[in-house]
Amino acid sequence: MGWATKRNGELLQLAVAGEFDAFLTVDRKLQHQQNLSPFNIAVVVLEAKTNTLADLAPLMPEVLEVLPSAPRGRATVVRGRDARRLTID
Repeated sequence: MGWATKRNGELLQLAVAGEFDAFLTVDRKLQHQQNLSPFNIAVVVLEAKTNTLADLAPLMPEVLEVLPSAPRGRATVVRGRDARRLTID
C-alpha cells in the first residue's frame, strides 16, 4: 500500500480513513506516544521476545481472540497466553 515509510500517527490516520477495523503493531511505546482516543480503530500491541515472525506467530491465537472485542480508541496489549492481557486508556 506504500505505507512503509509512514510513522505511527500517520499510519493510524490512514488506517481509519481506509476503514480498517484494527491496527496491529509491535511498537510498545505507541499507546504512550499517541492519543488513541480520537481514532475509531482498535489498536493491538504485540509484545514478544523479538519482532521476528517466529516470536510473533505464537501470539496470533490470542490476537484473533481479542480482535472482536478490542475497544476502539484504546490499546490492547497481547503478550501471549502465559501473560496478562492489558487494555490501556
